[in-house]
Amino acid sequence: MTDGKVSLRQVQDGDLPILYEYQRDPEAVRMAAFPAREHADFMAHWAKVHANPENIHLAILLDGQVVGSIMSWVMEGQREVGYWVGRAFWGRGVASEALRQLLAQLLERPLYAHTARHNYGSMRVLEKCGFARVGQSKGVLNVDGELVEEIVFRLD
Repeated sequence: MTDGKVSLRQVQDGDLPILYEYQRDPEAVRMAAFPAREHADFMAHWAKVHANPENIHLAILLDGQVVGSIMSWVMEGQREVGYWVGRAFWGRGVASEALRQLLAQLLERPLYAHTARHNYGSMRVLEKCGFARVGQSKGVLNVDGELVEEIVFRLD
């Protein structure tokens, strides 16, 4: 249960500076095991995301304030979901509620998600929303060049 109203809407250009700053947070980068992008790379990535009609990319709002984003895309023939919430809003049920709302709109199944083995908060979000652990990946390189194992989740 969140301590405010969570809603989703299309990402707007004015949201991008906020989302850019959230993805630069060192602790968020560590938890996600995904490197932050420099500004030009971030903007180019978002332009590419917006250009693909298969992608879903929504801003997460808490009481009207942009607190993160939630996405879905197709990778290697599988529909994936992912989210990024600003650290100030962690532990408040925001990601869980945002994912519940996305799942109510996105009826395609199965859906997949990956999370770093050490990202217990994200694992809990996925499990609360009905995802089950189905395996692990060989790993991804984190910002320090270390191999980080990922847990694979699926929602049928």
